[in-house]
Amino acid sequence: MDQATNLREMVRKEYDSSRKLNGNNVDSSLLTRNRTKVIAVTSGKGGVGKTNVVANLAITFQRMGRSVLVFDADLGLANIDIIFGLNPKDNIEGVIKGEKELSEIIVKGPEGISIIPASSGVQELTHLTEGQKINLLNEFDMLNDNFDVLLIDTGAGISSNVTYFNLAARERIVVVTPEPASITDAYALMKVMFYQHGTKEFILLINMTKDEEEAQSVYRSLSKVGTKFMPGICIDYAGYILWDRLLANAVSRREAVVCLFPEAPASKKFREIAHHLLKKADERPIDGDIKFFWKRLIGLSVGGDNENENQ
Repeated sequence: MDQATNLREMVRKEYDSSRKLNGNNVDSSLLTRNRTKVIAVTSGKGGVGKTNVVANLAITFQRMGRSVLVFDADLGLANIDIIFGLNPKDNIEGVIKGEKELSEIIVKGPEGISIIPASSGVQELTHLTEGQKINLLNEFDMLNDNFDVLLIDTGAGISSNVTYFNLAARERIVVVTPEPASITDAYALMKVMFYQHGTKEFILLINMTKDEEEAQSVYRSLSKVGTKFMPGICIDYAGYILWDRLLANAVSRREAVVCLFPEAPASKKFREIAHHLLKKADERPIDGDIKFFWKRLIGLSVGGDNENENQ
């Protein structure tokens, strides 16, 4: 049996086992326990504060009693470790090559959050060999019992890596600013994912806004054009982050504003958004843990699962 056949058989057995458990009316609390919520944070263009959003949400989730893992998936410009003031010696490339275990490269950040550092040397995860896929699938499977939330900091734009990470995640937060170019590029990202991959559900977070009125205006604009040209699309409004001098101060010092200035307007908004996101994720069906995320990412077909079915 070759590696590809072995991988598919392994995944099929797990899927069949899961269906059998569900069919036997097993207590749902047993099925939901340790089911990690997988949330991608993305943007149509760079410079909108996406990684800063990831950092502050991660710390806020952790403070809410959720164990958080951040996956720096911006493979071309890895920088989540810079915001957290870290200097990791290993990264995901070592795991892909089979030289390291995932547990060996995970580093601890502020408030006890865990981070999988990225590698600018791995440009296309879609080009992995079957052996590498098997190894990564096994590695990510071991994380399911350890984390409540997996936050994926994707790259910006519509490259294949950005698209694949967004498709693999259960929730997708699109970070956009009131700047016209940011709005246009956010729409372009959603349009590509809608027409090329059938993705219909997005969460919009307005960043660097001067007030709620401006944020609502951006949301209405994107929602209106999205509904007009992408029938069936659902754009949820997560909220907005105010740009103030304290947030600017934290960014310049490369620290999370929720740590440096917990009572800043931006920090309060991050707490509101975190509660909204967890509430939304808790209402989802049971189908979005870390291993399922990785199965989607490496392009496996699991029991007929596809993007359209899960939307």
